Amino acid sequence: MLIIGIDPGISGSICFLKDGKILDVVEMPTMTEGKKNKRQVNGSQIYNEILNRLNKWNNIEVRVVIEQVSAMPGQGVTSMFNFGQSFGILKGICSAMQLPVYFVRPAKWKKYFGLINSEKDASRTRAIEIFPYFSSQLSKKKDSNKADAMLIANYYYETLKLVE
Repeated sequence: MLIIGIDPGISGSICFLKDGKILDVVEMPTMTEGKKNKRQVNGSQIYNEILNRLNKWNNIEVRVVIEQVSAMPGQGVTSMFNFGQSFGILKGICSAMQLPVYFVRPAKWKKYFGLINSEKDASRTRAIEIFPYFSSQLSKKKDSNKADAMLIANYYYETLKLVE
């Protein structure tokens, strides 16, 4: 089974996990838009990133797991709107591709990995512990979004095994 774990948002990432092994992680494709050159999620590139991998690993059962995001206290109206827009783009792409989508709240996957009330960078450390062969791609602090996507995918993989 191929699990696509997604940390949504402009600085998020997409992880491709097959049978508990990380195959690939890509930063969220973005583009600039408007007079102010604001970055936004590039829906067509997300579609291409997913489709290219599905074609490479054809005839495989797929699950998409997206972090269930919501408004955060203290965040501005414009940034929350943009964040929600990115989330909606991801949902729309997966629906158009007829991929089964599941949502997981941050508190749920973070609790599973012991990351509640920890620093943002703690997810990177945890991902390196679980996937040491992927540590070279998690060497920078900014790679914590890749780590989040990896842990979201792995959370689904491990908890799915518990249910079966």
